[in-house]
Amino acid sequence: MNLIHYKNIFEPELLKEIEQQGIEKHLNAGDTIIDYGDLIRHIPLVLSGSIKVSRMNDEGQELFLYYVHPNESCAMSFSCCLMQRKSEIKAVAEEDLELIMIPNKVMDEWMMKYASWKSFVMLTFQARFDELLKAIDSIAFQKLDERLAHLLKEKKKLTGSSVINITHQQIAEELATSRVVISRLLKQLENQNKLLLYRNEIKLLKDL
Repeated sequence: MNLIHYKNIFEPELLKEIEQQGIEKHLNAGDTIIDYGDLIRHIPLVLSGSIKVSRMNDEGQELFLYYVHPNESCAMSFSCCLMQRKSEIKAVAEEDLELIMIPNKVMDEWMMKYASWKSFVMLTFQARFDELLKAIDSIAFQKLDERLAHLLKEKKKLTGSSVINITHQQIAEELATSRVVISRLLKQLENQNKLLLYRNEIKLLKDL
């Protein structure tokens, strides 16, 4: 179990407990980690790859919330675990993923026992809260074309590649709009030489 990235976050005693209690898991891009209504029995710590977290509104439309990167965990899974509630979110591997799954039975114990774990949980909540505020601001104040450009740049940053494997429908779902609108905006960006469109792929150019 390679915990090298967490050595600057957790004290040695906690790292030993993570090695003893944690379960290493490998997932492929697109695999579901947590689904709506699941009882959360493990907390994911990301070693490599990223997780996309979404929730569903009353109309059955899936809304993107945030990404979980290496050295991070999912705030909503913490919340459901601490409150003993069923999951209200869906967590999917955005790319091939390596995780350590921490059993929820140690959550309260570690909060009391290890200052670094308590700090990690609190900072995770704060980071996600800040991201949700940014998401609200973007919906309220940014135009859809600006939100689209920001989303594409984020995906490029996540994967480290200018070629993004994604459909127009998937983008529409993340931005809570229609596929037709996204296709039109992407075509406009292509006409402006900011990207190139292929089947289920988008190549970003330097000017985006």
